[in-house]
Order: sequence, then C-alpha cells, then structure tokens
Amino acid sequence: MQRIRGRAASGGIVFGKIKFYRRDDITVKKHKVSNPELELQRYEYAKEVSLKELDELYEREVRKIGKDHAEIFMIHRMLIEDFGFVTKIEELIRNECVTADYAVHRAAAEVASSLGRAEDDYIRARTADVLDISGRLIRHIQNKSEQKLEFERNTILCTYDLEPSETIRLDKHLVRAVCTCYGSVTSHTSILTRTMGIPSIASLGKGLTDEYDGCDAIVDGYAGILYIDPDNATKRRMIEKREEEGRKRELLMRLRGRKNVTLDGREIALYANISGLTDMKYVVENDAEGIGLLRSEFMYLQNDDFPDEELQFYTYRRVLERMGGKRVVVRTLDIGEDKNPDFTYGDSENPAMGVRSIRLFFEKPEVFRTQLRALYRASMYGKLAIMFPLIVDPEEIQAIKATISNVLEELDSEGIPYSHDVEIGIMVETPAAVMLSDELAQEVDFFNIGTNDLEQYVLAIDRTDSRLEKYCRPHHKALIRMIKMAADNIHRCGKWVGICGELAGEPELLETFMSLGIDMLSVSPNKILPMRRRIRALKINDPKELLLSKGILKADAEGNVDFTDYGKKVNNEEQ
Repeated sequence: MQRIRGRAASGGIVFGKIKFYRRDDITVKKHKVSNPELELQRYEYAKEVSLKELDELYEREVRKIGKDHAEIFMIHRMLIEDFGFVTKIEELIRNECVTADYAVHRAAAEVASSLGRAEDDYIRARTADVLDISGRLIRHIQNKSEQKLEFERNTILCTYDLEPSETIRLDKHLVRAVCTCYGSVTSHTSILTRTMGIPSIASLGKGLTDEYDGCDAIVDGYAGILYIDPDNATKRRMIEKREEEGRKRELLMRLRGRKNVTLDGREIALYANISGLTDMKYVVENDAEGIGLLRSEFMYLQNDDFPDEELQFYTYRRVLERMGGKRVVVRTLDIGEDKNPDFTYGDSENPAMGVRSIRLFFEKPEVFRTQLRALYRASMYGKLAIMFPLIVDPEEIQAIKATISNVLEELDSEGIPYSHDVEIGIMVETPAAVMLSDELAQEVDFFNIGTNDLEQYVLAIDRTDSRLEKYCRPHHKALIRMIKMAADNIHRCGKWVGICGELAGEPELLETFMSLGIDMLSVSPNKILPMRRRIRALKINDPKELLLSKGILKADAEGNVDFTDYGKKVNNEEQ
C-alpha cells in the first residue's frame, strides 16, 4: 500500500480506481511573421469564439451549480477582455512580429508569473485561471478541438493539475474524486469540486505519477490522503470514518440558526472571511451571521488594470443582496508589491513595509474614489461596513473621511442614492494602531484585528520566509497582550472589535478571546459550525483568572489586577 499526503480541498471518502489524465500538449513556438495584421485577425477570431464559449458555459452552469459559482466563467471572460492583457498581446504581435499563439502564451506567462509571486494563497491560485483562458485562446488560434473527458464509473481522476473549464465538464456520476499533483485548495478548480460535491486533494506532489494508472485507491478528502492499493485494515478504517463524518456533519447542520452562546451565557458573533462571489454559497450553507472580511483585491488581481466602477458596484451589490440584511464588512484594496508590483512603484526590498494597502490609495486617489463610489452605490442593497487596512494614525482616517465626504457630494449631485448608515472601520495590523487605538476609536465605528500582519510586525518575523517558521509562535504572549490592549481601548470608547486573521479560527484561543470580550470572530466559512459547537460547550467561570493563568494579565505588588469584563452576556434560556 502507498500513502500520499496532499492538501484537503473537498471533504469526502471515496473508493475507486485511478485514471491518470494527461492533457494534450499545446505546442507554441516563437516564429517571426511577415503579416502581423493577419495574426491580429487570428487572435481576434479566437477571442470572439472564446467569449461566446464562456457565455454558453455560464448560462449552462447557472442552472447546474448556481449563479455564484458560475461567476468563474464571467471572471474568465473579464480576464480575456482585460485591457492590459489584450494590449500586451497586440503589442507583441505588432512590435515583435510574432504569431498570435506565441503572443498569447507569453502575455499569459507574464501575468501568471506576477500572480505567482503573491503571498496570499488565493491570489497565487489565480495563475491557474490565467493559464486556463490562455489555453482556450491558443486552442482556437491553432484550430484544435476541445479534448474529450471520458471516464468509467468509480473513477478517481488523478492528474498534474486540472483547469476550471475541465473540472466543470466532469460527470460526477463517473468521476468520484479528483487528485492533483499541484494546484491549491483556494483555486477555482478546488472551489468547483467542493461546489459539485466531488471529494478532492490538491498538492500531492511528485509522489503521484502515471505509474499508478489503473490501481485501486481510496481518497480521504477530509485528511488530504490518497491510499493506493489499500490493505483491508485501511479499507475498514475508511468505511468507519466515512460513516462517522456523515454523523458529525448531520449534528453540525442542526446548529444552523442557533446562538453562539456559552453555557454561562457569554455570546460572540461568528462571521465569514471571503475572497469573492464564489465563496457566497459556503457563507449561507454554514449560517454565518455576517461577512467580517470581504477581500476586495480579488477583483484587482484578476486584471492588469484597476476594475471600473460598474464591475465593483455589481460585485458588492450581489454580496449585499445575498446576505439579506446581515452585516458585510468590505476591506478596501489591500495590495502591494508582494501581490502585484504592476500596481505600485517598482520593486521594494521590503514590500511588507512599502507602498501598500491604504498608502497605495493615498498615492492613487482616483482608484480610491472609484472604489468608494461603487461601495456607497451598493450600500442601498444591504448592511454595508467599509474597513480600511494598515492605518497607523488618526490623521489618515480624517483624510479618508474627507474623501468620503467629497464622494457623497458627487453622488448627491448626480442624483444617485446611497445608504446613510454605512459603518466605517479600520484594521489593527501594526503596533502603532494598537498604541493609538484609544485615539483611533474616536474616529471610527468598529475595528478588526488582522493578526496575520500584526504578528509579523510585533515579532519582527517575515511570514513569507519559510526559514523563520520555527521562530513564529502565533500564541506569543506579546501578541495576545497587544490584542487585549487594543480591545480594552476600543471597548472603553463604546465601539465593537473583531478578529479576522488566522488566529480567529484557532480552537485553543477561543476561550481567551471570549475572556477578552472580543465581539466577533471572522473565519473561513467551513469553520463556523464547528466553532459554534465549541462555543456552546464552553463555560468561562472567571475570565480574569483564566487570563492570569495564561500570563495575559499580571497582578501588581499588592496583588491587584486591572481587568474589566467586557464579555457580552445574554439570557441563554433558548440557545
């Protein structure tokens, strides 16, 4: 028996036979041409046919998997039409006199390389979308037909990587699971397998090869493990695990609509972090009380240029409408050289401390105004909160509020309606924001603590450097004390505070955060119901003693402890 571990992308346990799928090679060679205009015509034809295909795919998949997940094909459409991408292709054909297929290949490689340098998994995963649309264009330029996907029943499809357009064509009655050597759990392929209910594992690495074609196998999509030629003991264990996971999911689903209240009546809100429209299904399925972090940069990173107001308005409106009056916190563009250097000012030796996040908006005010206009226009369709990243000084908030005031005057003069109840908040991501949290609280309605950045700035650790992992202690006492200091200052001013970084979903810190009086935790949608179960089993008899025992609080020489219990108490007769 062989056991290969990857990353769990879609839960489920499947028994079947491996079929190793090999994509037909698309050969692209650099050739000089004497008639660039003819190559431009070939490219325009391929673009037109590709856009028509994507429109048809979208209409078909809306009926099969729903509008939110069919948006993948609208995203692909936008990538093909992206001004920067189109311009690169046309310039290569005209200026270098190369073939249309080579120009598409090279332009896509440049975009994919830029996305591949990003720190964020979700953004890196967009490289697969760029390669997917370039493959579609090249196929039509070369007049090649789409590769057939024909499989037998109980197939475990294994491959180096699977493109979204291939995934959507799978017959899930035949293909029972998908395993890829590469790819990401945040890729659109992984999103689609979850949507289609196909268990999947990504990033299995070089251990998965075509030599296993035809072998019996078991896919454990919960643990991210592929068992090849499993023995009888493993088969029995996987059957038992499949039955147990089914029972656990059924019990979790019974928690939909219930309160996040401890046994002693302490309540906390559970919101979801999302990176686009395709995540909305999981937000609703898992009964999130709101969206605590909508990463708006997903729209910017799918394009070589900044998205226009209409695209942004449409996207925010869709999310707000789908949430049906629940709070949606949209983080304004949080991007820098680490995610896409084309948006900034060249390479920096330390992008984490360069022109990024809110600083980029101060440098490019027209981009800022466009996003604010789209957000306020969308605010009519739900409960919107706008959050600004990397704030370190009250003067920055005052400058932002002045810009908002100008934007609202513009909308008024144009007769465009907007809500007057939009909340304004900031991310606490730096020691500066912690130390000035009492002053910042005078300027805004709420705070979200971004523990990912706060951790690296507090501990002086570059979280993109794998060599430093052994020095990175996410439960470090200094970090938790920083969170406590900020939360106390914010609560004293009567404002609410949440946590939306990775630490928000840490089970070991749940009791600590509730003892600190944190009002909201924002996590991945699939963590909401398990966290609700843990909350409802907790009993925090004495939060002060708990924080003392963990070293978060300290007594003075007389044994006195400065502690105010900000935890929200409710009557939990009917939880």
